[in-house]
Amino acid sequence: MSGPLTTDSPAVPAPVTRSGANPPRLRGRSPRPHRPSKPRRSVLLTALTALVAPYALVPLVWLAINATKTQDGLADSNGLWFSGEFALWDNIHDTFTYDGGVFTRWLLNTLLYVGLGAGGATLLAVLGGYALAKFAFPGRRAVFAVVIGAVAVPGTALAVPTFLMFSRMGLTDTPWAVIVPSLVSPFGLYLMWVFASEAIPTELMEAARIDGAGEARTFFTVALPLLVPGVVTVLLFTTVATWNNYFLPLIMLKDSDWYPLTLGLSVWNSQAETIGGDVVFNLVITGSLLTILPLVAAFLLLQRYWRSGLAAGSVKE
Repeated sequence: MSGPLTTDSPAVPAPVTRSGANPPRLRGRSPRPHRPSKPRRSVLLTALTALVAPYALVPLVWLAINATKTQDGLADSNGLWFSGEFALWDNIHDTFTYDGGVFTRWLLNTLLYVGLGAGGATLLAVLGGYALAKFAFPGRRAVFAVVIGAVAVPGTALAVPTFLMFSRMGLTDTPWAVIVPSLVSPFGLYLMWVFASEAIPTELMEAARIDGAGEARTFFTVALPLLVPGVVTVLLFTTVATWNNYFLPLIMLKDSDWYPLTLGLSVWNSQAETIGGDVVFNLVITGSLLTILPLVAAFLLLQRYWRSGLAAGSVKE
């Protein structure tokens, strides 16, 4: 009697692979490298930009062209084309030397107001926005409501109360009457509050504290480098607001030696309306051109920080 039959299946040899050998390719199309998609162009936005561009550029072109003309050439030539005599350098020289060189004094006053006013407003906005974004304390929602309400109130509505308050303190007709109100920037505080909430990871701050860093060191070594785009953005806004400030110096200052450029050029422009006044429209136009050049240079030099500041927090990783 024979035993049970056993059928052994032939062994299938395992595939032998060599280290470093390329894996076999599957038949078909080879994978294409990933290429970033090009940004889509909007015809509507392009058309709207083309319509808005002349509104923004034509006044600048008019200012640059007419700054090259003499007083007589302003009346005898087209506003959007040059006259026969190119008098730009003479106009610049006359602007700085007219009336005892008071234009230089106005320029230094404007730099003083911007340096202390806009610089101080940026510093306070950075410190306040960082504290409101990263620290929990009683009354935080009330502070938020006050900040939002202050943003909604126009500055002209506070001009008269501010004047009465400063007159009681005896600070009118002094530089402090322009500098101190410029230190308050509700919009800058709100902007830094929102930016700090998104730009500074809480885990990074906790790691710095675990390593033994105090709050001051955590702010200057960890938080502040991350806040640079927001700081530059707030600085640009406060600088433009202080540089172009006209109404506040108008009601606060009487001494022309403390005038900023905006108020001083307005005085030159109004001379033509007085009997026997000196008509210096060519100097007013040239001074206006010189006034906007620092702002244009600031935007061109800091625009990369400004654009990155506006885009912060738009992508969540």
